[in-house]
Amino acid sequence: MTSPEPQSPAPQPPEPESKDRVYRSVPAIAGGVLLLAIAAWLGIDALTSGGGRTPWMALAVLVLVVPLVVAFTLRPAVYAGEDRLRIRNPFRVIVLPWGRIASLKSAYSNEVLTESGAKYQLWAVPVSLRARKKAARREMRATAQARREMGRDMGRDAGRGSALGMRAGLGGGLGGGLGAGPVSDGPVRAETDRIMDELRGLHEARHRAATAQGEVTVRWAYEVVGPAVAGALLVLILLVVG
Repeated sequence: MTSPEPQSPAPQPPEPESKDRVYRSVPAIAGGVLLLAIAAWLGIDALTSGGGRTPWMALAVLVLVVPLVVAFTLRPAVYAGEDRLRIRNPFRVIVLPWGRIASLKSAYSNEVLTESGAKYQLWAVPVSLRARKKAARREMRATAQARREMGRDMGRDAGRGSALGMRAGLGGGLGGGLGAGPVSDGPVRAETDRIMDELRGLHEARHRAATAQGEVTVRWAYEVVGPAVAGALLVLILLVVG
């Protein structure tokens, strides 16, 4: 009698890969699309109806302007993963393992500081002083409203405690008033400051992980630099030739 063949274990389903959090500037994207539309409108008009050197100059200007508009508006993005922070700036792509990041600084611009002292700006997360002032005003209004509501609740509870007498107890009345007050969800923050808080929290949680170590890599975006330089040379040649 033959013994049954051992069954191979069932294959385990692959673990789902964690997706990076992507941060981009919506106003910059909207402005970039608008600028590209205007450049296309003016450039096509000059190419089709211009005379002499005008079509060539329009073509050279388009080759110069379009990559720069894309680089400063549509291209910037920040990708935050479990092990690294990838920054796509106008002309460079910087990959920073969390273990190599010393801090994330937010003042007049949002920046990442590495342990070696290098500094990289987050173009996709621009600082808006107007948004900060607006958030501060909202925070002040929310705090004042919470204090007014807490005062009214304490006044009502104090009156209820006096009407009920000593049976309810003065301490219980005041305690109920404090517990019934509004619970704050935290300070009101500007959008970019909230994003920086999320990045700091992810850095704090992952900077000691074994998979979050490695070297910092910086790559130039030649797909943007090349066309822009070519367009600038064409414009210069056309101006010199006259």
